Amino acid sequence: MENNRFQERKEMILSLMNEKEYVPMKIKELAILLDVAKEEREELKAVLDALMAEGKISVSKKGKYGKAETFAQTGIFHAHPRGFGFVTIEGREGDVFVAPDNTKDAMDGDTVQVVVEEETKNRKAEAVIVKILNRANETVIGMFEKNKHFGFVVPDNPRITVDIFIPEGKEMGAVSGHKVVVKLTSYGSAKKNPEGRVIEILGHVNDPGVDILSIVKAYGLPEGFPEDAMIADELEKGRLDLRDIPMVTIDGEDAKDLDDAVSVSKELVDGRVVYHLGVHIADVTHYVKPGMALYEEAQARGTSAYLLDYVLPMLPHRLSNGICSLNPNVDRLAMSCVMEIDDHGNVVDYEIFESVINSKIQMTYKKVNSVLEDNIIPEGYEEYVDKLKLMEELAKILRANKIARGYIDFEIDESKIIVDETGEAIDVVLRNRGTGEKLIEDFMIAANETVARHIYLMEYPFVYRIHGEPSEEKIRDFLKFVSVLGYQVNSNLNKITPKTLQDILEQLKEKK
Repeated sequence: MENNRFQERKEMILSLMNEKEYVPMKIKELAILLDVAKEEREELKAVLDALMAEGKISVSKKGKYGKAETFAQTGIFHAHPRGFGFVTIEGREGDVFVAPDNTKDAMDGDTVQVVVEEETKNRKAEAVIVKILNRANETVIGMFEKNKHFGFVVPDNPRITVDIFIPEGKEMGAVSGHKVVVKLTSYGSAKKNPEGRVIEILGHVNDPGVDILSIVKAYGLPEGFPEDAMIADELEKGRLDLRDIPMVTIDGEDAKDLDDAVSVSKELVDGRVVYHLGVHIADVTHYVKPGMALYEEAQARGTSAYLLDYVLPMLPHRLSNGICSLNPNVDRLAMSCVMEIDDHGNVVDYEIFESVINSKIQMTYKKVNSVLEDNIIPEGYEEYVDKLKLMEELAKILRANKIARGYIDFEIDESKIIVDETGEAIDVVLRNRGTGEKLIEDFMIAANETVARHIYLMEYPFVYRIHGEPSEEKIRDFLKFVSVLGYQVNSNLNKITPKTLQDILEQLKEKK
């Protein structure tokens, strides 16, 4: 088909479809309407395919052609650093490929309308972006570079594949090498870069902490708290006073928010040994109640964000590191679970109540391990040696009880990143899981099981953290796999229990 004739037919079809009276039609109906002879329908199909490829028309699943927006689908665009992208469409299995020439001026994360050319024998499904419905990037974080009369910002996000043009006078004093926040004023086009103005300078790219701050800004993590989200420090009457009960906190060396304390004692009752284990959790709910601005702020954040050696807390520092942190030698509100445990590790009685506590010392895992594993007593720990050994004694009993019930310890290695005084990562080491870490784990599991059982028996609605049973197929595949490797499985498929897996792990103990 000659180029002029081809172009004329494209314009004719577009003009037809833009008329108010037009209703989507199949190719046969279009051919009749346009008076296209039967032998010329292949040419008409080529014209329609070309308009589809340009994103100017769309086609329904029933083969009816209309304007682009008539059958366009909505999805989220995911850009690739190499220029192409994919669109995720709700309800459609798999993303749809978008070629570099068909991305319009969409940026990563934008909500877009696309015309999808469905998969054929010779070609996978592809999409053309015809309209951008919602922009995901109002601001961009990147490195500023100064030119003679203007500047530009290279985005940190590799999925934003174009530099941001900064007109003269919109740099806010930024110089080459500065990490900046740019407010986009236009999103550009195929021939023109997006444009913006610098609204914040984070610091020089080599300054300590600027990399972390860039991440905070890029993900929109909240840095401060509104004034109405602050709290008042108060104690409440009617709580059980446990301030005279010796209790301690045991955490990592860099811990700042201490949210649990433990107390342990032992006595003989009617000739039998009884342990009293108390797990005391900071009572944040006393300060953060539904309807409060602080509650709304915490709900919006959902969690604290941990960025290497930098934390953006879910709650204000005055709360997380202050009155809700069980710091030593200060009164604090807590929820206490005090358990009576026999010498077989069974919880035979318990109480759960609101309390006022006063932790006596802030211990670290490293120093507790030096006492229990190396018999080295750090300064300040002298009067707590017997208490720590009693904790270890009870923890061993609780762990033996768990193992008898089928507890599986996978001993998965955990890494720890070491940073220097400037915040630069200098090493990655294995995080030690010594006696101190294990005993706190044992105490917390005992408290969690006790509280869960209490709520279950009261038939209250509750959220439980459980591990579902694996499917028969997965168990069968696993047993076949380990037996091929020469490991003995003393059970059949219908009698698999956690003890079975314990036995297998015991056989694997010395293997890497």
